[in-house]
Amino acid sequence: QVQLVESGGGMVQAGGSLRLSCAASGTLFSIVTMGWYRQAPGKQRELVAVITDGGSTNFADSVKGRFTIARDNAKNTVYLQMNSLKPEDTAVYYCRLLSPPNSWGRGTQVTVSS
Repeated sequence: QVQLVESGGGMVQAGGSLRLSCAASGTLFSIVTMGWYRQAPGKQRELVAVITDGGSTNFADSVKGRFTIARDNAKNTVYLQMNSLKPEDTAVYYCRLLSPPNSWGRGTQVTVSS
């Protein structure tokens, strides 16, 4: 059974940084594509960043140049480094396995104050 556990969320002032982590178990982590999503209050969940098994990355336009995604296959962990945070980045951030069974983590709250 796949489990994804996010950590690293919190409250930060605008312009600050946070690094989210997502630890995976129950999957061959090194060969799967991973993604980070977020959902702000009253809004639909949106894709923020993706990293393939080969290390290729893609980002939502709203976070390009500010967020980076990385993976450590030895630790079965994917990271989301968030810099120059804005109040509009406030959301619950979710990790997702983008290969079957497409599992979700439970999310971690990020709050950016102005």
